[in-house]
Amino acid sequence: MARVLVTDAEQRSSLAVIRSLGRAGHQVFACSPAARPLGGASRHCRACHGVPDPLDDSTGFVEGVARIVDSEAIQVVLPMTDVSAPLVLSLRRTHPETVIPFPELADYEAVSDKENLMRAAAEIGIPVPPQAVLRSPDCQDNGVAKGIGIPLVLKPARSAVSTPGGRVKFGVTVVTEEGRLNEAIAAYPEEAYPLLVQRRIIGPGLGVFLLAWGGRTLAAFAHRRIREKPPTGGVSAYRESVAVAPDLRDYSERLLERFHWRGVAMVEFKQDAATGTPYLMEINGRFWGSLQLAIDSGVDFPEMLLRAALGEACEPVLGFTEGVRSRWLWGDVDHLLWMLKTPQKVRAVHPDLPGRLGAICRFLVPWRPGDRFEVLRLTDPRPFLRESVNWFRGVQEARGAGRRG
Repeated sequence: MARVLVTDAEQRSSLAVIRSLGRAGHQVFACSPAARPLGGASRHCRACHGVPDPLDDSTGFVEGVARIVDSEAIQVVLPMTDVSAPLVLSLRRTHPETVIPFPELADYEAVSDKENLMRAAAEIGIPVPPQAVLRSPDCQDNGVAKGIGIPLVLKPARSAVSTPGGRVKFGVTVVTEEGRLNEAIAAYPEEAYPLLVQRRIIGPGLGVFLLAWGGRTLAAFAHRRIREKPPTGGVSAYRESVAVAPDLRDYSERLLERFHWRGVAMVEFKQDAATGTPYLMEINGRFWGSLQLAIDSGVDFPEMLLRAALGEACEPVLGFTEGVRSRWLWGDVDHLLWMLKTPQKVRAVHPDLPGRLGAICRFLVPWRPGDRFEVLRLTDPRPFLRESVNWFRGVQEARGAGRRG
């Protein structure tokens, strides 16, 4: 059995990994910049260490992880976010004996660069949204909106970059009026460039989750999103396992092979509601937020990844139980609150959103056969209790900030 360090213990994906590997008999440690991280409350976590926030102090974060590796005799490190992954991969220089079951840093960064990814996908015949690339803040739209169409989205090519002040994360901006494009472009700092200006694809999000190792696919999984936070597009709060679409699996495997991928990955598509075409959105080369659903459905990605990384026998798992649903309870509460406060102008842009009464009725169905609660587990209840306390504290802090404002 291995001694494993899981970073970013505040993430739900980290909790899923800690539970999976702990049940398999591994000695699991965690670290986090948060004071009360979710994964640290699990009975499967032997110890949870504090580390600097990788966004604020990337050097301190790497040094903190290295100290934990040394003091706890860690054999395997699993970085869990887009921010921590490239930083942890740098440990290969100072700790070559430590297993980090990820691809080479150059391959990871190549997949994380959306401009590079879209170009590679188009070259091998995978549908990508119509787009233009703005390379500096000096660029204005210059007719880009007319060529692509409204609504459109602005996406920094990289979701997180290193700056002298630390790692910086960037988000996506939706532009629904042609006259607001230059304003939206100007809101991004220089570090965010190049910016992708893409046609906004209206339709359901589709994800393919894979484990690739040794030139073959060891595991494949898919789910459909039932409710999201926020409802206009974000992380899933309620989702259901579904069969992997053959065309999406083919696209995903070809992409990962193109980038010499080794490890887990989430390949995201959006299916155009008008044409049915699935367009590539991005690849996240790490564990995903809804990981627990895959485990509940019979695809234990963390345990399989560890087996493969340690050179143990690992038979492919390409089938799983369909129709299993996973509910992130507090995320679903946030979904409902957002729906109740949504102004009419937002609903006009998102006509597929249900009305307030419909949202309440859907939320009030507490459980159906096939449902699982993602965080709440009777065999490991403390993470849910901690999450509940953190949620209420967040509400109180938001109200306090609102009164001060």
